[in-house]
Amino acid sequence: MRRRWCAVLLVLAALPTATCGVKNAGGAQDAQGAGEVRSAAGPRYPVRILAFAANTGSNSLSAYDARLERPLGAAPVGGGPTGVGAAPNGNTVYVANSKSDTVAFVNTETRQVFAVIRVGDQPFAAMPNRSGSRVLTADFGSNTVTVISVPGRQVIGKVPVGRLPHSIATIPGGEAYVTNSGSNTVSVISPGLGVTDVIRVGDFPSGISATPRGDRVFVSNTGSGTVSVISTSSNQVIDVLPAGQAPVGNAVSPSGGTLYVADSGGNQLVIVDVSSGRIRARVPVGVNPQGVAITPDGRRVWVTNEASDTVTVVNPAAPGSPTTLPAGHQPEGIAITPR
Repeated sequence: MRRRWCAVLLVLAALPTATCGVKNAGGAQDAQGAGEVRSAAGPRYPVRILAFAANTGSNSLSAYDARLERPLGAAPVGGGPTGVGAAPNGNTVYVANSKSDTVAFVNTETRQVFAVIRVGDQPFAAMPNRSGSRVLTADFGSNTVTVISVPGRQVIGKVPVGRLPHSIATIPGGEAYVTNSGSNTVSVISPGLGVTDVIRVGDFPSGISATPRGDRVFVSNTGSGTVSVISTSSNQVIDVLPAGQAPVGNAVSPSGGTLYVADSGGNQLVIVDVSSGRIRARVPVGVNPQGVAITPDGRRVWVTNEASDTVTVVNPAAPGSPTTLPAGHQPEGIAITPR
């Protein structure tokens, strides 16, 4: 995808996450207390939070134990995997395979593909809605968003959006926000699968994230070096934050107060205070960072480094001492299971 981005960005004069019968998504036990799964008999075992990075150049998905910060291995998923999204129950991750025009459903326990769904051309992102009933893909090559029913494992709709849709964020009300990198806009898709609003943002919008409660959406404008902040109550841009040279992926802290942005042009993670609009820190990572994900407790930020074939793990409380882990070739999207 780096080559495709570069080709588009040059135009914009700027540089910029086989079916085998395994367990369905659903039925996971809830995490309670101090990170434990409980039953009638009391605590049984600690919950293992997992991170997954999509390796575009090696057609694989790398898995990590997010608490131990340890690689668990990689598994094949499809051609040119780019984006990855985690189901709310933590049982499944969804991988957009840009060269296969498919989305792979991957069991997080076995790390095996158990369903493959054909979507639009060159899907870049695959993101579940907040209830976990649907997965939406940003079809970069066909200017559509494909909507998949998770229980039915089938496409239930295709929504035309702007040019070169890149990434998707969903909010609790059921709406989805899609960055259109070729139109410099964000499309808002309703639960009824209609576009209800189009919001103009900066140049080449790419990565996008939303606060846990869904009141704000953050859009990385790769060509402008900024992040647009959208209020979901008005669907208006209410602030523009600094974000380095060429921001791509971003993720917002569980509190909504801190934004973490992968600056692909500066090879750094930019940490921004949302309320003041000021940059708190710039943390060197690998070469051409792309995707960003945060652990559920907010204590670690994971960044994929596409040109280094690594993942960097940053502790926001001590950002000067990051950890570097190996990945596959050209890691892009990254997701961490919520439990």
